[in-house]
Amino acid sequence: MSEVNSGANSRREFMAKSALAGVALPHVHAAENNTVQIALIGCGGRGTGAAVDALQVKTGPMKVVSMADIVPAKLNDNLDKLKTQFPNQVDVPPERRALGFEAYKQAMDCLKRGDVVILATPPVFRWVHFRYAIEKGLHVFMEKAISVDGPTTRRMIELGEQARQKNLKVGVGLMVRHCRGRMALLERIRGGQIGDIIAMRAYRMGRAGGTAPRKPDNISEVMYQVQRFHAFLWGSGGVFNDYNIHQIDECCWMKGEWPVEAHGIGARHYRRDSLDQNFDTYSIEYTYSDGTKLFFGGRYIPGCREEFASYAHGTKGSAVISTFMHTPGIPRIYKGHVIPRVENKTELHKAQDPNAAWTYPQPEVSPYQLEWDDLMDAIRNDKPYNEVSTRCSTTRMSSLQT
Repeated sequence: MSEVNSGANSRREFMAKSALAGVALPHVHAAENNTVQIALIGCGGRGTGAAVDALQVKTGPMKVVSMADIVPAKLNDNLDKLKTQFPNQVDVPPERRALGFEAYKQAMDCLKRGDVVILATPPVFRWVHFRYAIEKGLHVFMEKAISVDGPTTRRMIELGEQARQKNLKVGVGLMVRHCRGRMALLERIRGGQIGDIIAMRAYRMGRAGGTAPRKPDNISEVMYQVQRFHAFLWGSGGVFNDYNIHQIDECCWMKGEWPVEAHGIGARHYRRDSLDQNFDTYSIEYTYSDGTKLFFGGRYIPGCREEFASYAHGTKGSAVISTFMHTPGIPRIYKGHVIPRVENKTELHKAQDPNAAWTYPQPEVSPYQLEWDDLMDAIRNDKPYNEVSTRCSTTRMSSLQT
C-alpha cells in the first residue's frame, strides 16, 4: 500500500505536530502502595470500555493516570466520560495526555513496574506497543485481534514468551473464554453429555461493517486508514479477523483443538462506493484432525436475516455456545438437534425450550468484567497468567483470509 505515506500531513509530520511528542513525562506515584495504575493506549470505544471494566474490579484500588491516542477529540471526550463515571479513580492531567504515533511511549513512561497498560489501538500496532510494555515491566491487557498476519503473529508469540519469562501477566480481549456459563458448558461437553462432536456451526450476520467513505481532503492517507482500520487488511486483518474471531475461538475451545485445514469463499455484493477491502459475505469450512467440520458464515448487509450464534452437534445431542451476541451467552444443551433460532434480543425467551436438557442459570455476569477480574486476581496474587500463545492460535484461524 504505497499511498499510506501520502497526503498533506504525513505520519512524520503528524508526530512532529503532536502536542506532547518528545516530552518526557514523570512517573506517577500512587497514594496507596497497593493501587494499580493504568495507562490507556487507544481511547476509542473498546479501550474506554476496557478501562471501565478495569475500574470496577473489586479486589483492590485501580486508577487511570495516563492516556494516549492520535485523535485529540477522542481522548478528551472519553476522558470526560471516565471522569464522570469514576471521579476518584481517574487522574489524567494535561501533562499525562499524549497525542501522536509515539504517544504510547509517553503514556507508559508515566507508570511504574507492575502497573497495567491497556493496548486498544488498531491491531497492526499491537506488537510494537507490547514490546515496549515488556521493556517497561508492565502487565498488559490487549484487545483482540492481536495480530494481522503470519509475521506479526510470530512476533506476538515471541513477545508473549518474553513476557512469561519476566512474570508479566497478559490478558487478551477474547472475553468469552472467561464466561462462567461457557465454562460450565465445556465441562458438560467434555463429560460426554452431547456425545462425540460431529459438526459445529457459527454465524456472525448483521449490518454493514468495516466500510470506508471517500477520504476527506483535510486528512492524510495514513490518518484516514488508521481511523478506519476495520476497513483495511494491513490495519486490522479486516472484519473477518476482528469480528468473526470470537465465534471461531469459542467453537475451537469447545472442540478442544485447532483446525488443520480451512477452505473459504467470499464476495462483495453491497459495498457500493465504500473504499474498504472487506467482503460482504464469508463462508469458511474448517476441518479438524478427526475430519469433523466447523462451518462459519458471515454476512454484513443491512436488511437481511441476522444471526449471532454458535452451535455444536454431537452423537447424543446438541449445544448452544452463544445465543445472540457475546453476552448473555445463555449456554444450553438440547436432547436432539432441533434448536430454536434467536435473531434479536427480543427473542431471547426462545432459549427456554422444553427440549432443552440443561440451561445455565440466568442472569450471567458479563464476561467483559470477568476477564478483568481474572487478570487482576493473577496480578495481585502472582498467579501464572499469559493468554498470548492461545490467542495467537485463534488469530491464525481468523486471519487466514489475509
